[in-house]
Amino acid sequence: MVCIRCQMVVKAELENLGLSYNYVKIGEADIIGEVQPEQLERLKVDLKEAGLFLLDNKKSVLIERIKNAIIELVHYTDEQIKVNLSDFLSDELNYNYTYLSNLFSEVKGTTIESFYLAHKIEKVKELIVYDELTLTEIAYKMHYSSVAHLSNQFKKITGLTPSHFKKLKNQRRDTLEDV
Repeated sequence: MVCIRCQMVVKAELENLGLSYNYVKIGEADIIGEVQPEQLERLKVDLKEAGLFLLDNKKSVLIERIKNAIIELVHYTDEQIKVNLSDFLSDELNYNYTYLSNLFSEVKGTTIESFYLAHKIEKVKELIVYDELTLTEIAYKMHYSSVAHLSNQFKKITGLTPSHFKKLKNQRRDTLEDV
């Protein structure tokens, strides 16, 4: 689950099955009491029909928790973490970062840092497309030390400078309006 709509679907499915829960967060649900095997099977089927899936493998669950912690940090929180990413994830998930890092790389084929940077750049793209903030404001909002640092990282990941990306967006928009 990576969005509010997904959380709503999960809550509705749990309620349809008569299952009480303490919370449903992005990628996680804390169900009160015991879940009967037939309820679990029905939940799996209902979630699959909704385009979601239930993770019951501990490693898969941990990978999702890593991804969701990063997604929440980048896309849904404006506060800058006070520690480095490795300490943040270790504290958040109660696992040694080396273990998290090795597991993530083994399963996802990329590093946690690359995943984190890719999401930061996606958020930067979104902010550029909205065209409400200057690049300086975006750099500040996304906790880059400078516009140059943001621009270098943006170009390294996308192959484009932020200003070239913005021009392409504008050109694309003009072209679509002319059709």
